[in-house]
Amino acid sequence: MEKSDKKIAIVTGGAKGIGKAIVQLLSKNGYIVILDYRHTVPKKEDFNENVDLFQADVSVNNNCLKVVDHAIGKYGHIDLLVNNAGVDEIKPFTDYTDDEFDYIVKNNLYSAFFMSRAVAKPMISQKSGHIINISSIWGITGASCEVPYSMTKAAIDGLTKSLAKELGPSNIRVNSIAPGIINTDMNKDLSDDDLVSIKNEIPLEKIGSPKDVANLVLAIDKNNYITGQVIQINGGWYI
Repeated sequence: MEKSDKKIAIVTGGAKGIGKAIVQLLSKNGYIVILDYRHTVPKKEDFNENVDLFQADVSVNNNCLKVVDHAIGKYGHIDLLVNNAGVDEIKPFTDYTDDEFDYIVKNNLYSAFFMSRAVAKPMISQKSGHIINISSIWGITGASCEVPYSMTKAAIDGLTKSLAKELGPSNIRVNSIAPGIINTDMNKDLSDDDLVSIKNEIPLEKIGSPKDVANLVLAIDKNNYITGQVIQINGGWYI
């Protein structure tokens, strides 16, 4: 193994939506990106030669270790982790089954904890690194009929702040990005009337795109003095 002189990033849940946009933008800007996916198989033609596909369910700790071992074994270091993997289920709080609750918590929160812990060790050794957690506006405000999702996103923001304090002395930064409504499959069930109503509540009067979030990931990774922040990107929806 020869250490790569390019920046090495891992993006979980990178096959579609926000994750896909992040992978595409980072790889176009010279990063080598390990695109982690679970069920949705990425289309190779959607990505350039800087993208390394790796299938793993990162809600399981051993799988997170495999992703990190692959990155270190092949490239020698990890510069950026983007914890993007996540799921949601919209229904009344009293209707969630135990299995549905476990599924959301494991995919959203366990994955971020396990992946962060796995990359922390090599990052501490190299005295550098950056972890970006993709959170949500609902982690800040809470959302009716999305209680488990809102809980996990609020917890991810807590993870961000705690890790930023603990890992800062090792020159490792940790930040959250909290998107508002973004045009992804997660919002595909919203009706046209729903979208119009939401747009009317947003000062910029438009829905965000996955590339908007990707641009923010790239921008804060380039800034070496941002850490412990929950950065909102929502068109002014929550001011």
